[in-house]
Amino acid sequence: MAQYIKRYNPNRSPDWNYGGSKWRLSRSKIDLFIECPRCFYLDNKLGTKRPGMPSFNLNIAVDLLFKNEFDHFRTKKEQHPIMKKYGIDALPYQHKDLDIWRDNFKGVEHTHKETGLVVSGAVDDVWEDSEGNLIVVDYKATSKEGTIETLSDSSWEDQYKRQMGVYQWLLEQNGFSVSKTGYFVYANASSDREAFNDTLEFETTLVPCEGTTEWVDETLVAIKGTLESDQLPPSGAHCEYCPYREAAGKKLQAIYKKNHGK
Repeated sequence: MAQYIKRYNPNRSPDWNYGGSKWRLSRSKIDLFIECPRCFYLDNKLGTKRPGMPSFNLNIAVDLLFKNEFDHFRTKKEQHPIMKKYGIDALPYQHKDLDIWRDNFKGVEHTHKETGLVVSGAVDDVWEDSEGNLIVVDYKATSKEGTIETLSDSSWEDQYKRQMGVYQWLLEQNGFSVSKTGYFVYANASSDREAFNDTLEFETTLVPCEGTTEWVDETLVAIKGTLESDQLPPSGAHCEYCPYREAAGKKLQAIYKKNHGK
């Protein structure tokens, strides 16, 4: 089989940059802005994003299996066993646009009135409680010691809370009544078995998350201001990419000056 090599493109088509016809402010881009405004600016305004990470194919497989499993009960209009186990008074939500909401290239969309930014986010799942409120649900897969019962068991707690908040905000802006409590369906693979035997054993838990949406509007205003500015914004306090770029650039410039006498 021929080897496939995905090459990094440092110059994205302008259509996919801010102001382009295909540009959208995704949930992950909002999180990038919070993490590092400079990396966000380089990506969305100048068209040079961070180098990509390898796909986590096992996580993708778990997500797909969860989707198929919950869709089975959605079709039957029945509770999934994990809902019964945790006493969640809800059913998998049925809606004509659910597949669009789940699509990474579409998702739930809303045009923010104050800034004109088109905000989007692809949800993993949506449930509906007995009072008609929508519940945002996200699937997670990992492998760590112990039972995952709270978001504090994850090093990604802050990011996950923001993720939940953006999804809830998007559904609210589309006119839905949304529960403040969302859930992460966590599949935690055991690594303490005596042998692999072609099988991974998972413990599935339901982790609640109280989402907040109050911060979204002010963040969108800040993002708009950054995108409209010609000034390079500051680096994030914990960004690893900006120090790398600066250090590598200085060393390459020093070699160039040495070799060219400038």
